[in-house]
Amino acid sequence: MTLATLALPLAAGILGGAMNALAGGGTFATLPALIALGLPANTANATSNVALLPGAATSAWAFREELGPVGGVGLRLLSAITFVGGLAGSLLLAATPTHVFDLVIPWLLLFALVVIAFGKRAADALQQRVAIGTRTLIVAQGCLGIYGGYFGGGVGLMTTAVYGLLAGVSPRALFAPRTLMLAIANLAAAIVFIAVGLVRWAACLPMLAGAIVGGWAGAHLGKRLSPGLVRGWTLLVTAVTTAVFFWRAYF
Repeated sequence: MTLATLALPLAAGILGGAMNALAGGGTFATLPALIALGLPANTANATSNVALLPGAATSAWAFREELGPVGGVGLRLLSAITFVGGLAGSLLLAATPTHVFDLVIPWLLLFALVVIAFGKRAADALQQRVAIGTRTLIVAQGCLGIYGGYFGGGVGLMTTAVYGLLAGVSPRALFAPRTLMLAIANLAAAIVFIAVGLVRWAACLPMLAGAIVGGWAGAHLGKRLSPGLVRGWTLLVTAVTTAVFFWRAYF
């Protein structure tokens, strides 16, 4: 490892950790950096997941006093579903050939971009027209866990939209359960990724250190920035990343 190859994952970790602290979407900073270092896309995704895990765990701990049931479903059940889903998603990623994941990942990024741009608006509109029970919430949580284990880009924003629609809970009240579910899905995926040897530690460790610093800085910066500015920055980074990955896969 040269100074340059250490600096890139460190800087990407700082940016990704700050983005996760502000609005989510840290994967859109860390994943391209790892691919730029020459890592295959599925290995880069696994490495990014492990690097961002401590920040997710720290956030979940910070919100522990606000935890409670979601839409009448207990946290233990939601946590178990998320963990199993995260294991399933990460095993699916481990079994996905690199060339296939290269073709799939731009569409996952595009899906995340659409959710970031329109998810809250769509959830608000549907909530006024649809009443959905706890069974649907349980199924949706399983899908979120699988997506979080397989890729995870934008899953925090997806969780907010899904909970708002199915449980009728405000975004602020969702900080604690959403953050916990993200940490659990990341933990399940990290167990699989480490066990099957998908993590490149030479890039992961400096990125992990950067993510811790970025998460701390992002939390303090978020108190000074307007929500509109944070959302605009997240949309910009996501859109550029999506365009780059489509170009890389199809042109």
